Amino acid sequence: MSQLLINEYLNELATLKRVSGANRESVVREAFKDLLKKWGKSQNLVFIPEHEFITTAKVRNYIDGALLHDLRVPFGYWEAKDADDDLDEEIAKKFRRGYPNTNIIFEDSVQAVLIQNGAEVIRCKTDDGPALQNLLELFFGWQRPEIAEFRKAIVQFKADLPAVLTELRRRIDEAQETNAAYQADAAAFLKQAKTAINPSVTADDVREMLIQHILTEDIFARVFGNDDFHRENNVAQALHRLDATFWRGDVKRQTLISGVGRNSWSTNT
Repeated sequence: MSQLLINEYLNELATLKRVSGANRESVVREAFKDLLKKWGKSQNLVFIPEHEFITTAKVRNYIDGALLHDLRVPFGYWEAKDADDDLDEEIAKKFRRGYPNTNIIFEDSVQAVLIQNGAEVIRCKTDDGPALQNLLELFFGWQRPEIAEFRKAIVQFKADLPAVLTELRRRIDEAQETNAAYQADAAAFLKQAKTAINPSVTADDVREMLIQHILTEDIFARVFGNDDFHRENNVAQALHRLDATFWRGDVKRQTLISGVGRNSWSTNT
């Protein structure tokens, strides 16, 4: 498929140059844009043209294109320049303006340069099919560090899940018998759930919902450091209040230690 997309790009680029009689960025960049869109779509990435971003100096900028991950975070960027521009000078200029340097391609329809984590990885002529394919495979093979860690966490999480579930259910059942604050909040949440979700919701359903909430929120918070990720609606807020009466301090630490292997994400992050 990658070879097919490269060939389509080269044909489109040649056609644009021939028909328009120009090498202007606004004309020829459409070919590379289409290449990125098609390749990105095959990897569940969404291409956003004229992507807005704010630099560390709080300056608003627009980059020619960005590919967004399905987790709604930027995966990579693309900036097109005119063939008459000095590409290296333009790259330096953009970085001085605060452009992202994590995973970005600069190209002028003559050559392409891939920068990852602030360093040049590869450059090639855009009409060199194999070299361009190599550049794009490196570009699309990159992972944001937190996304990579999240995916590692998911793999480990699946392996550890049975033990975690067993320990969490035991701990929640124990809280239901001995923790007055948990009992009150669980009863309140059950009443709310019957109204907001389904009248047939039971206490056992509440327990399973609480487990799902704890595990999902905890894994995202550990990887992304985003405590508000799952607190955006009334049910989530109520679940958070419920888990606050139970899922804290030694209970949380001991559950993760006893329910998850020592080499897993939960004890290492």
